[in-house]
Amino acid sequence: QVQLVESGGGSVQAGGSLRLSCKASSGYTSGKSMGWFRRAPGKEREGVAGIDVASRTTYADSVKGRFTISRNAAENTLTLQMNSLKPEDTAMYFCAAGTRRPTIATLQESDYNYWGKGTQVTVSS
Repeated sequence: QVQLVESGGGSVQAGGSLRLSCKASSGYTSGKSMGWFRRAPGKEREGVAGIDVASRTTYADSVKGRFTISRNAAENTLTLQMNSLKPEDTAMYFCAAGTRRPTIATLQESDYNYWGKGTQVTVSS
C-alpha cells in the first residue's frame, strides 16, 4: 500500500511558477510509474504529466514546454515544476502511482492504482 501526500499548491498570477511535490508517507514509489493529474471546476480529471521507472516522461499537449515532471527514488518523491502558468491551469492537482505498466510513462488513469488527495492550484489573470 502506498499513501501519497501532495504539497506546494497555492495562488499565483498568470505567468508565475509553482512547484508541486508528492511524497509517499508509506510504501515506496520505486518500481512504479508516477503521474500528475488535475481536475478543473466542472471538468473531468485529466492527465498532466507521467514518468516511468527509467524517468522517461510524457506530457499533455496543453502543458508541454511549461511543466516538468521529475522523481527522486531515494527520497520517495515526485515533483512537478510549473512555469508560465495560465488561468486555465487552475485545478486540483493529484499525484498518482501505478504498478500496472511501470516501464511506460502514461497519462491513462487506469494505469494508476494509488492516488493522493490533491492540492489546489489557482492562477489569476
